[in-house]
Amino acid sequence: MKILLVEDDRTIASGLEYSLKQEGYETVVCYNASKARNTIKQQMKEIDLYIFDLNLPDGSGYDLCKLVKEQEDKPVIFLTAYDDEVNVVMGLDMGADDYITKPFRIRELISRIKSVHRRYHRSAPQKNIIELKNIKVNITEGKVYKNNKEILLTALEYRLFLIFANHIGQVLTRAQLLDRIWDVGGDFVNDNTLTVYIKRLREKLEDDPQNPTLIQTIRGMGYKVGE
Repeated sequence: MKILLVEDDRTIASGLEYSLKQEGYETVVCYNASKARNTIKQQMKEIDLYIFDLNLPDGSGYDLCKLVKEQEDKPVIFLTAYDDEVNVVMGLDMGADDYITKPFRIRELISRIKSVHRRYHRSAPQKNIIELKNIKVNITEGKVYKNNKEILLTALEYRLFLIFANHIGQVLTRAQLLDRIWDVGGDFVNDNTLTVYIKRLREKLEDDPQNPTLIQTIRGMGYKVGE
C-alpha cells in the first residue's frame, strides 16, 4: 500500500515515515499543502491512502481532503492537535474516513490505517479473474489454475494466495499476512505455520520452488507477488 503523509512537523513526519515503512507501507512525505497538492495530482492513481495534518503552514488538511474526494474515493485520515467536536464533525463531513488526535501511539495509527483499508477493500468490486504469469485465479469458482490446469489448494492455501493476488506488486509483511488470514478465516495461524503454507504454495505454483519468481521474498520486509 502506498501512503501520502502530509505533516509540517518534520520530527513527527520522520518518525511516522519510519514506522510506516517498518510495517511494509510505501510512504511519500510532504511538509506543506502546496507540495501535497502537486503530489496528489501527479500520483493519485498510485496512492492508496492519505494521512493529512489538519493545520499546515500554507493551507489545511480539509482542502487536501476535498481535492482527493473530488477526484477519486480514496481513504483519508486526519491528524490534528484539536479534539473538539466541531473539528471532528467538520472533518467527517468533508469525507474523511477517520480522525486521530495528537499525541497518539503509532500502534493506534497503524490500527486505524488497517481498519480503514479493510473497509474500502471489502466494499470494492473484485475482479472475477486474476492472472499472474501462468497462474490464473477464478474467484467465482474459488479455483486456481497453472497453465490452464487446476491446482488443488487447501482452503487456507487458497485464502493466502488470494491475499497475494489482491495485492499485486505490494510488499506484505508476515504480520500483515497473519492478520489478514486470521480476519478472513478465523483460523489459528502462527508464524511457523505461515512459513509452511508459503512453502507449500511455492511447491504447487512455482516452476522452480527453490528459486521462486511468483511469491518473492523481500529480505527484511516480507513477500511480494508481481512487479
